[in-house]
Amino acid sequence: MKAWQVTELGEPRDALRLVDVPDPEPGPGQLVVRVLASPANFPDVLMCRGEYQVRPELPFTPGVELCGEVVALGAGVTGFAAGDRVLGGAALPHGGFGELALLDAATTFPAPPALDDAEASALYIGYQTGWFGLHRRAALRAGETLLVHAAAGGVGSAAVQLGKAAGARVIGVVGGPEKAAVARALGADVVVDRRDEDFVEVVRAETGGRGADVVYDPVGGDTYQRSTKCVAFEGRILVVGFAGGRIQSAALNHALVKNYSIVGLHWGLYQRHDPAAVAECHRALTALAARGAVRPLVSERLPLDEVAAGVQRLADGATVGRVAYVPAPARSIPTHRGVDAP
Repeated sequence: MKAWQVTELGEPRDALRLVDVPDPEPGPGQLVVRVLASPANFPDVLMCRGEYQVRPELPFTPGVELCGEVVALGAGVTGFAAGDRVLGGAALPHGGFGELALLDAATTFPAPPALDDAEASALYIGYQTGWFGLHRRAALRAGETLLVHAAAGGVGSAAVQLGKAAGARVIGVVGGPEKAAVARALGADVVVDRRDEDFVEVVRAETGGRGADVVYDPVGGDTYQRSTKCVAFEGRILVVGFAGGRIQSAALNHALVKNYSIVGLHWGLYQRHDPAAVAECHRALTALAARGAVRPLVSERLPLDEVAAGVQRLADGATVGRVAYVPAPARSIPTHRGVDAP
């Protein structure tokens, strides 16, 4: 089969090579799937650079999440059959950026019928992260104000939709007019273009000086530092990642004086410590997709030979929503009322 492999570390455009490799064989508890779609995620960028906490041995195929059709079952696998349409996290080194991939059965779930292949492939990491972050870690309540940074990106767009589904008022921060239009289409009540406006001042004005009850921050660095200036009394700053490239330090005396919480989220730990919660989350997300409350934004569907360029655009911050590898035309699913593609 053909697959992209990281043969040496570096920027995705340099690190990735499209090569012929043997078909993967399922180990115990694993599935081989024909890849129907696999979106680029920031961990794919970091793994190409050798900067992610998971460092597969070279060479490896990235593509950390995917939607696929089951073609083979490993020993001990039950509950799946050949032909099933599923989604989940790839079992590296056989990731989603190839014609076939491996999944661990324990973290594989039925793909929601309401979503096409590319959309279903993007429902796993970003939406599970958003659901656990907003509901389990930040305890977002209906009527609260949610501030989402990078609101037009893959992780931020999920948080916008999940926040709206939870009944929150959502303020989205983006960079540029194109991304602002995307955030509005996703349902953000207020959109701040950080190139033209100070999100701190906008949040204060929109909340009558109270501030945001929950801040969803996948960016870090200065974005986090400025968020501390507009978080509400008893607010929660949810630290999701550091896509801005700098890991900030938290001034704990400031959190004490202003009475807010700094909440970390490492979603992958739930798979180890509370796998039943991951399954519960997937059921909740499937139900939200069925009623049109969430629908992953896939801005580009790329053939196999364009994957490296798409991952590089993600690395350069030049994408909105998800850029996904789709080896064949995605299944046609009617657009649901309430969440329309921009």
